[in-house]
Amino acid sequence: MTKVEDRILVQEHLAHAAEPKPLSADEKARLESRIKAVLKEKDAVLVAHYYTDPDIQRLAEETGGCVADSLEMARFGNQHPASTVVVAGVRFMGETAKILNPEKRVLMPTLEATCSLDIGCPADEFQAFCDEHSDRTVVVYANTSAAVKARADWVVTSSCAQAIVEDLDSRGEKILWAPDKHLGHYVQKTTGADMLLWDGSCIVHEEFKHRGLEDLKALYPNAAVLVHPESPDAVVEMADVIGSTSQLIHAVQTLPNQEFIVATDNGIFYKMQQLAPNKTLIEAPTAGNGATCRSCAQCPWMAMNGLENLLSVIEKGDQEVLVDAEIREAALKPLRRMLDFTAGMNLKAAGNA
Repeated sequence: MTKVEDRILVQEHLAHAAEPKPLSADEKARLESRIKAVLKEKDAVLVAHYYTDPDIQRLAEETGGCVADSLEMARFGNQHPASTVVVAGVRFMGETAKILNPEKRVLMPTLEATCSLDIGCPADEFQAFCDEHSDRTVVVYANTSAAVKARADWVVTSSCAQAIVEDLDSRGEKILWAPDKHLGHYVQKTTGADMLLWDGSCIVHEEFKHRGLEDLKALYPNAAVLVHPESPDAVVEMADVIGSTSQLIHAVQTLPNQEFIVATDNGIFYKMQQLAPNKTLIEAPTAGNGATCRSCAQCPWMAMNGLENLLSVIEKGDQEVLVDAEIREAALKPLRRMLDFTAGMNLKAAGNA
């Protein structure tokens, strides 16, 4: 797929990424009350990503679900006794939950919610790319389809990518990386590994602008700059902290700064403000020269998750995530490798604490 074809395909998907209609306070209260009741009736648990609407994040917390990154969402669903897991996020997150929880029913408010990284890495083209470079260990980011994961040797998240690639490099393995080129380049620079990168990017993180960030930093000289590594190099280089969603949330809680410029999806502000209410959070700029503002610091597909379609799917069960059994078994292997590796990382960290 050429870059032009990729952009056209993303734009086609964006045309269908309609946000839920605005709701009055009374409508929200009625829907939230009904959702709470139906979750109990259906033996279902709600898991929501950090980038979804704050109302949905709050609802997940209030009903005994969780708000987390994609991997923790799937882990939570696996450990929770509910027979149905409702995933408020984008499609690859629902697929990951299904891969790790095949015996459970996995539902989403809409199956149309996707991801530019997933769109930009079609399974057939990725298969051909891997076949052309069969001497390389295939490492894919979690933001990919089940079919792409099934072709991988390893799946990684932004919080463990560096450690896993570093370990593979220490064993002399050459890496084929997909799909996010910015995250891949960051990992390549920090580990020194031999990495061949797929040309993909996130439409949210790619819009953060170096010049605008410089101007904002001049206005807030004491602010710490928090950047997700899916952002362009020039933005990453300005960061005080580079990390995953959970790592950036932790930084707001633990750093002494009172002000933070945050370069990731603005849905993260809900959890940051909840855990660090006395800190000032400033949205990193997406405007300026060369800006297209297809997302304006908010994933348009995450925004498709609303209270009305959330209630509808719990009541009807008509947006079920299904993964072919053969693909699921193949995709489970690299996911399990990551889970085992990160479990070892956590044990080492606990031992050194």
